[in-house]
Amino acid sequence: MADPLRKKVLSTFRLNGLSLQSDATKYLRDVLVPLSEPEIEDWLEKIVETVQKQPLSSTLVDREVVETAVQECSRDPSEDSDKAFCIIDAFDVPTFAFNSERKKFFPVSGRSALHPNAEVKSELYKERYTVIQQRTIRHELFSNVGDLEAVKQNQTSDKFDLKTVEYLLGSTGSLGNVIVLGMLTQIKEGKFYLEDPTGAVELDITEVKFHTGLYTENCFVLAEGNYDDEIFHVTAIGFPPAEPSKVTRAQFGNINFFGGPSTSCAKASSKLKEMERENKDAMFVIMSDVHLDQPRVMEKLRTLLTGYSTMPPSLFILCGNFNSQPYGPDQYKILKESLQVFASMVAEFPSLVEQSRFLFIPGPQDPGPGNILPRPPIPESLRQVVTTKIPNATFASNPCRIQYCTQEVVIFREDLTNKMCRNSLHLPSDMKDIPNQLLKTLLAQAHLCPLPLHVRPVYWGYDASLRVYPIPDLLILADKYDPYTCSALDCQSTNPGSFPRSDFMFKVYWPSSKEVEDCKISD
Repeated sequence: MADPLRKKVLSTFRLNGLSLQSDATKYLRDVLVPLSEPEIEDWLEKIVETVQKQPLSSTLVDREVVETAVQECSRDPSEDSDKAFCIIDAFDVPTFAFNSERKKFFPVSGRSALHPNAEVKSELYKERYTVIQQRTIRHELFSNVGDLEAVKQNQTSDKFDLKTVEYLLGSTGSLGNVIVLGMLTQIKEGKFYLEDPTGAVELDITEVKFHTGLYTENCFVLAEGNYDDEIFHVTAIGFPPAEPSKVTRAQFGNINFFGGPSTSCAKASSKLKEMERENKDAMFVIMSDVHLDQPRVMEKLRTLLTGYSTMPPSLFILCGNFNSQPYGPDQYKILKESLQVFASMVAEFPSLVEQSRFLFIPGPQDPGPGNILPRPPIPESLRQVVTTKIPNATFASNPCRIQYCTQEVVIFREDLTNKMCRNSLHLPSDMKDIPNQLLKTLLAQAHLCPLPLHVRPVYWGYDASLRVYPIPDLLILADKYDPYTCSALDCQSTNPGSFPRSDFMFKVYWPSSKEVEDCKISD
């Protein structure tokens, strides 16, 4: 590389807090030498910006990172059209671990085992804690920024000081009005403890006041109270504050936490934003408990398909259970026949076969290898009767994710509302507000299913696939609970309800306007 150009490259990277390895510098010679001076300036700016978006483990940039950045900058924007719609299986969701020293998320390489060593179970809770803790200490209520100035002016700071369990256990006397972030647990039956990576302390919750949310064992909470005689006497319990997706991305850049083909977050693509805005007719039809073995359900599905055949939706989301009687020796045979009948029905509408996608999400009682989350798709032997007639049919895991243009959608088929309420330490006085409370709980926990593992088993190595951080645009919580739609922190949550039990109600989502409509197939 010519000396002036070499100096220019190195100084540009140095100004941005980065340095280049010699082979990376040599590689840039082949890229930049043929360009004119203005083009070099433009390309260097784009390359540095793209490098900074990557999860770097060091300020010393190697050739592999530079090559990836150059390829990303060279990519034709029209290629984004291939990434406008993507269904992401739970077992393909990327895993990121937070590095507390560098205060950044880094990808975890390798594929997790379904049945790993027991130590992975403890790491599961540590990772949940770390994700929530780093988010909490950045919140304005706990940030120490500006406190020194307040002290200088003899003013009382309105910030809270977050303590650890170790701080309580290490004190020799009593402590008044302390706040600790930890996990609610029962180490001994009948006695609640607050646990974090530094230890566990017994709780006295006889006089506690619960803030908004559904509090179960293994939930992470902020506990406020007094520590005396080796017991933490809690006066108030609340959830750690959640943060909107835009705040998370402002902190960590365009890392693609969500998954999919792109190396960076889809929200950073101006081409995808334009496509999303222009495609105003795009819609998702969402149904749950689609019992294909019931004649009445099939009759209503025919009515629905007939109605939409003149204006095909972008996507039909069909959640299980797909059998009304999921047990018995004939379960497999009945489901295969039901899927075959449904596929034949769809094939009668060529416009839907050509223009619509069909997504099948297994329910808790559909065939599969045990009821453990995440749940793999319906077995291949059952799918073939559908995919031969509906080429655009996809059988996904539960939960699964959809990236549509810049929007992130998470689908979870689980009777979560009843389970959360049944295992909650405290129920709200207004039961009509349960959907809002559930949504706020999941966002605060940054997890789809914060229930104890003995209540809802999870594959330890794939717990990160249930993470909802950063917060998605749409959370589909397909449940037997009454249909609802609510929102918090720029995230909408909707439940289509049980299709046959809710008198054949379903939901329609319009991505262009981010609106959810209540729909019903009436007589």
